[in-house]
Amino acid sequence: MAQPAEVNEVTAARERLETVRREVARVFIGPTRVLDAMLVALLAHGHVLLEGVPGVAKTTLVKTFATVLGCTVRRIQFTADLLPADITGTYVLSPRDGTFALRPGPVFANIVLADEINRAPAKTQAALLEAMQERQVTIEGDRFQLPQPFMVLATQNPIDLEGTYPLPEAQVDRFLLHVPMGYPTHQEEVAMLEMHNVEAPVARPQLDVAELLRLQSVASRIHLEHDLYEYAVTLSAFTRTHPRVALGASPRATLSLVQAAKGAAVLAGRPFATPDDIRELAHSVLAHRLVMAPEDEGDTHARQAVVNEAISRVGYRRAVRPV
Repeated sequence: MAQPAEVNEVTAARERLETVRREVARVFIGPTRVLDAMLVALLAHGHVLLEGVPGVAKTTLVKTFATVLGCTVRRIQFTADLLPADITGTYVLSPRDGTFALRPGPVFANIVLADEINRAPAKTQAALLEAMQERQVTIEGDRFQLPQPFMVLATQNPIDLEGTYPLPEAQVDRFLLHVPMGYPTHQEEVAMLEMHNVEAPVARPQLDVAELLRLQSVASRIHLEHDLYEYAVTLSAFTRTHPRVALGASPRATLSLVQAAKGAAVLAGRPFATPDDIRELAHSVLAHRLVMAPEDEGDTHARQAVVNEAISRVGYRRAVRPV
């Protein structure tokens, strides 16, 4: 069994993550909660779905974040005519020797930017399912492991915009966090104009693959009391029996909530997670996974209301330990 993360390890990890924050902030001006969510997902071996209207710098944020991490990055621009093989790759015939050779797709990278993922139909979106869950792809019966770490950062426009397709429930469930991005504040937009007035700043790598793997190892060894596992399961179970919910949070959602809480603890510089970590992440982890009853179908506010109700009605109380 792995040893729990020590205080000095967590402190060092937090300091390295602060360098990432500062470097991204040189290029992207916006709410820090979005970047923090991406860091949490990175530490938890998870994926992020960023949602917002065009022009709020979703792609700029993702590209900057990936560059600062110092690992391989590939971008997939999702369109209506994109095919699954355009993502995973395919075997190509070599005319010279008459053999087939694998031509890897853009999914073979540490960070995959799935830009406007909901502009492609479900069959193309599904090409990422195996990669996101199992960190591998199957091409014509042959399995290939993806590089580690592996993270999908997807952007999407609201589904009521023309030419978009709603993500299937199975696809949505693979995203650890769903993070909405709104318009910047007045001050943020002015600062953005001043920063990009002459020449847009360029992000510089601050980490590398080996260091990323070490940071993820620290996060995986964050301590959780048994009561926190009970708390996470009870929150998910609440959504499964709610009258406004047709399909509640799955066990994968509960596991994601615990993993995300560990990542949040590292960002806070603690070798242990707290109930507040779980409560603060519950909306980003659980809400997008809920399938609402027909009268609330597609209502984001209804999903958030169910999670709010779960947080308010499911109390955390530390169990009494026998002496």
